[in-house]
Amino acid sequence: MSKLTGNIATCLCGSVKIRVTEINPKYTVCHCSSCRKWGGGPLFMVQCGTDVEFEGDDVIKEFDSSAWASRGFCSNCGTHLFSRFKKNGSYNMPVGLFPNTKNLEMSMQYFIDLKPSYYCFANDTPEMTEAEIYTHFASEV
Repeated sequence: MSKLTGNIATCLCGSVKIRVTEINPKYTVCHCSSCRKWGGGPLFMVQCGTDVEFEGDDVIKEFDSSAWASRGFCSNCGTHLFSRFKKNGSYNMPVGLFPNTKNLEMSMQYFIDLKPSYYCFANDTPEMTEAEIYTHFASEV
């Protein structure tokens, strides 16, 4: 029986349970090649801060995906669980893990210059290029 309460998410197989205290409904979309390889398309992520608890740590695997972040996934079913910033330990998590989140709103598109031409969004959001992202996260390394 789970001891977690609050905003709860699970992986597909249920081996990993996640509790987050806060979910920022202003989500970001990343078009970088790593996110598109990882998820098969752009990655939609909500900011969940550092107050995050996991059950099933033994099946969570992390991949050191950039100078500023690592990615976590369930080693049983492959569910993408998080991107964790190394400097401050904060988590971004796929929007789909929290289907009951209210008032979701796209707030930013990352790596807009790497977005393939085969999809587009109608949302009018701020956008950052690859160079702008690397400059922004240089302080996180």
